[in-house]
Amino acid sequence: MDPVSTHSETPDVSFDGGDLDCGNGLLLLIRKHIDPLPRGGLLEIRSTEISVDEDLPSWCRLTANELVSWTKNGKQRSFLVCKGSLSERRQAAAAPAMPFTAKVTEEVAAMPRRVQPIPAPVVPPLSVMGIGSWPRPRWMVTAMHDHVQGRLDAAAFQEIADDAVRLAVGAQERAGVDIMTDGEQRRDSYASFVATRLEGCQLVPLIDLLPLVDHPEEFEAELRALDVPAGDVRHPGVFGRIRRTRPIAGHELDFLRTVTNKPVKVAIPGPYLLTRTMWMECISEQVYASREEIAADIVRVLREELTDLLDGGAALVQFDEPVLSEVVFSGPKNKRSFMCGALSESLGPAHELGFARDLMNAVVYGMPRERIALHVCRGNWTPDESVALAGSYEPLVKTLAGMNVGAYLLEMCTPRAGEMEILRDLPQAARIGVGVVNQKYSDAESVEEVSDKIRRAIDLFGRERVLFHPDCGFATFADNPVSSAAMAERKLATIAAAVGDLSTHREI
Repeated sequence: MDPVSTHSETPDVSFDGGDLDCGNGLLLLIRKHIDPLPRGGLLEIRSTEISVDEDLPSWCRLTANELVSWTKNGKQRSFLVCKGSLSERRQAAAAPAMPFTAKVTEEVAAMPRRVQPIPAPVVPPLSVMGIGSWPRPRWMVTAMHDHVQGRLDAAAFQEIADDAVRLAVGAQERAGVDIMTDGEQRRDSYASFVATRLEGCQLVPLIDLLPLVDHPEEFEAELRALDVPAGDVRHPGVFGRIRRTRPIAGHELDFLRTVTNKPVKVAIPGPYLLTRTMWMECISEQVYASREEIAADIVRVLREELTDLLDGGAALVQFDEPVLSEVVFSGPKNKRSFMCGALSESLGPAHELGFARDLMNAVVYGMPRERIALHVCRGNWTPDESVALAGSYEPLVKTLAGMNVGAYLLEMCTPRAGEMEILRDLPQAARIGVGVVNQKYSDAESVEEVSDKIRRAIDLFGRERVLFHPDCGFATFADNPVSSAAMAERKLATIAAAVGDLSTHREI
């Protein structure tokens, strides 16, 4: 096979073998990287050793793996090897990547249901809402730490959290918000709290997991740059089969409905986010044989939770899947902007996006699409815009469009998100939630600025389809809010005022 100028296919995984030859360790590295790939997965091997030109094709023939192509630029060579054959990859791309959706059809009738489902109001067009999190009062953060460390019992913690929820709801009502959240006051973060609600999981200090990262010193430095000290952050660890024996967020919904008469929304981590977060080979593989096996249990518990939330009267259930951004955006600054991206396996954008799509569709199968939303952002640890991921939705739109949800709640205010026009490729039947204020900015946007963004969204998507919100939450991590409560209220009030002004002047 003659070399080509560039590979026609994109690899799922790459590694640099340097000057190693096949008899001096290179084959071991190839095995290390190719064995975890699915059939049809593509591995790029970079090498400066001339003997690999002949030895690697022979190895491919002996192992029934296909050498797709190779390039040569001076001493540097790049070999693209398919695990199995390239035809298997194309067949896999044409068919559903995972069997989850087929499996859940048998589970629909057996779903645990509330004795008396509570009807939920329809979310009106042009509704204003927060994404989810709200800055916790200092005493709420103290109570959270005391509870985790055993100094405060569960009943006392819930009572304190109830007061924090009342404050968050009051601020949203003063701001003129249409769809209420509880501000995620009971959660340490938007995702890791799940480990405290499921059997088989527990929160592990991130510093205890640093040895599992390829370059722990580098990772710790990156966390410091993100204002996320490794000693203060806890990460879900899976030590047994995952089971839902109590609500993940249903108790939050039940209390929220007692303190507001407005429609309510509950945000929970999506199935791909949880799979990437919870699957850490050296820990999880003691219980689960594969990432797919743990994902099946995650799908099951999320379906149970979604059923409970819908029966409990949630007008909208929002799945958070920010790590989708980590899959498609690359570059020196974007290498690890999500903690789970450093701690779990990733098999390349095409595979990961298909995996994420299939997981989501399995969770929502048979559920009322109009009450299910998906939120995607590019990182929300710090007000520093230079740290978060950047890139338009263009590489994600096809995947998002393939997820059977009724609304997409997307950041669009930050210039990191690209052009709004790209979102026109999302399904016409779905609603588009547009971020019109940036929670990271220290000042509130003007009503005029927000009005311009609202007009633009209505022009693109139509009045009946659009919803409005900040780009992301105001306090993704309890210990590290990106905004004060006062500023969060001002930003939501600005969105509500802009919608109200345009309605008054009959512009919408």
